[in-house]
Order: sequence, then C-alpha cells, then structure tokens
Amino acid sequence: MNFKQIEAFRAVMVTGSMTTAATQLHTSQPNISRVIAQLERETGFKLFARIAGRLTPTVEAEALFRDVERSFLGLDSLRASARSIREVGVGTLRIGTVPSIAMSVMPQAIARFREQHPDVPIAVHTSDSPTVAKWTANQFCDFGLVSYVVETAGIDSALLRDEPGVCIVPAEHRLARKRVVHAADLDGERFISLTHGDGTRAIVDAAFAPDRRVLTLETPYAATICTMVEMGLGVSVVNPVVVRSLKLPGVRAIRFEPAIPFESYVLHNQQRPVPALAQAFLDCLPAADA
Repeated sequence: MNFKQIEAFRAVMVTGSMTTAATQLHTSQPNISRVIAQLERETGFKLFARIAGRLTPTVEAEALFRDVERSFLGLDSLRASARSIREVGVGTLRIGTVPSIAMSVMPQAIARFREQHPDVPIAVHTSDSPTVAKWTANQFCDFGLVSYVVETAGIDSALLRDEPGVCIVPAEHRLARKRVVHAADLDGERFISLTHGDGTRAIVDAAFAPDRRVLTLETPYAATICTMVEMGLGVSVVNPVVVRSLKLPGVRAIRFEPAIPFESYVLHNQQRPVPALAQAFLDCLPAADA
C-alpha cells in the first residue's frame, strides 16, 4: 500500500467518480481504475461496486476511508499552517478536542479568548479521546481536551471538569416529571448510546447491571443523542454540559442515580512547555459553560 494508491482511493471516495477523481489528480480514468484495483488486491477486499450504474463504496471502503481521512487531516493541517505562517506569521493555536467539548464549551471559550487575542488564528480538530491524545503526543496540537484519559507516552493530564451525568427524556415522557431517575426506571426503555469502544459508553453501561434497557441506537456524538431524544427515539444518560449548550425545549434533563461521572481533561505534551497562547486559551475554559 503506497501513497499514490491512498490518494487515488480518497479522491474517488470524495468525488464519487473515478473520472472526476482522475481530473482532480491530473491523470486518466483508466489509471485510477488500475490503481484502485491494485489497492483492492493488497487489502484483500473490494472497495467499490456498481449499483444501478452508480459507483458505490463498500462497507470496508467506508471503514478504511475513516482512517485515511485522519491521515490526510495532518497533511491538510500542514498546508494550512504553512499558509498561516506566510500570511499571518507564527502563532496559530491548534486545539485537539472531543466533539462533546467542541459543541458545548468551545464556542464560548473562543469568544472569551477573542476579546484579548482577536487576530490569532485558531484551528480546532475533533476526534475521539485516544486520537486527541496521539495528536498532543506528536505535537500536532498545542493541547488536547478529552473525555477520558488513555495511556499515551509523553502526555500529562489534568482534570478540567467533573459533573454527574443526567438522564434525558422527551418532555412528554412518563419519567419527565421525576426528580431523580434510577437505573431500574429505564427497564424496557429504548436507550440511545455512544458507540462501542468509546470510554464514556463503557462507564454509562456499567451503571446498568443487570441491563434491561433496549439498545436500539448508537452514535458517536452526545449532541446527536440529545436531538434523537427530543424526537422521541429513546432516552439516554449524557454529559449535562452538552444538554445545557443545546437548550432543546423538547428534552427534560433529570438527575440520574447511580451517579455517573462525566469528566473532561486537558492534555499536555511532557516534552514541550505550554505555549503562551495555549495557556491564555486554557484560562478561558473554566468560565465557559452554556
């Protein structure tokens, strides 16, 4: 597997067409087809199929594309960094964060930071906690904001926020008037979860034993869970910061027991002092809440 193959694969995934991908990469459609065929032989699975005359990626291609995009994110960031240095000079603030923080406290923190540093370029990159930790370790980002800490060489962590999770239900739900929802109250309820493999998902699931929830939906984003709950698709237990930031009128947030800690952490690279701009931004975070 080489860069030429990955570049061709990404171009086809993004454009949905081998012809358009060839134009984008300044080559021919037959050459793109040949490179994709080589990649299929090396990976051992089919990447695209023709369905009703349209080029459709396989499930395996979608999974591979997610990892490819993470790699190209680094290349795109390098291009953006070079452009920023050329146009603005040194000083771009690069922040790695999980989506729940990016969608809740991040906008307010940026607004506060802008009051003192209106012209500093900011790049916010989002992914899961393990990926943000890797970005911080390899200095792709100046610091990381994560939901849980994974063992990563060269990283120090500090607790940023710790709040108990809340149960969220539709406003007209049978539990909407309760002051406290217990795990047993959700027996038989359609429950919307974070995706498998997420550290926060594991903490939430541990509160339900024996588990009688009906697990029907999962998504990587707490904000999406809140929207689904408002639409009546189920109930959940989420970070209260996300609920406050969305202000959805059709969602009721209720104290949940047993208490589930929803923590967030700041990650620093052990080999690099915290840049002044990064520290200035971190100083804006404690007061940023919806």
